[in-house]
Amino acid sequence: MAVRDYDAGDWDALRRIHDAARLDELRDAAVFRASPDELAAAWTGPIEGDLSDGRERVGLDAFLTLEQTYENEELFADRVWVAEYEDAVAGFIAAGFDGGTSEITWLYVDPSLRRRGIARALVEHVLALTAERCELEVLEGNGARAFYERIGFTRVSTSTGKLAGNESFRAVGHVMSRRGDTARTGDHGGDPRT
Repeated sequence: MAVRDYDAGDWDALRRIHDAARLDELRDAAVFRASPDELAAAWTGPIEGDLSDGRERVGLDAFLTLEQTYENEELFADRVWVAEYEDAVAGFIAAGFDGGTSEITWLYVDPSLRRRGIARALVEHVLALTAERCELEVLEGNGARAFYERIGFTRVSTSTGKLAGNESFRAVGHVMSRRGDTARTGDHGGDPRT
């Protein structure tokens, strides 16, 4: 397996991977129809108790294809890498860097290729470039949270607010954090954007 920079020729693979994996992500996620008041409000901050307010989860109704959402969610505002497995793009990750901190903003793996180390390789690629701390957000109910915990991420907070990319829905998400790999080794190789 190899992790490399995204190339424009990877676009069709990214669309296919995102669209299949996003359906899985939303299936059990804590996503709800937003009321008009919620649509007008910003993120409400930390929450406790019943995350759903008794409402039915409607995650699949919030599905948008990558083609529909990549510009609004600014996929290419961050660095994007792909993982190749058996000579084909099998997953992708996007991360932004600010000083010694990174934020994973996108991580999707072809559902038919899960449990082959693809997501781990992509996350480790970003961690190797991270001096201090790496953060990400994961939806409540998304099975990926257990993966992130297995590789050392811990939950920092839980919030509710508009679903990124499809703001007509309300979502519950967890901010997770882990120290960067260079924080442990002391090798602060500089900002990977340069």
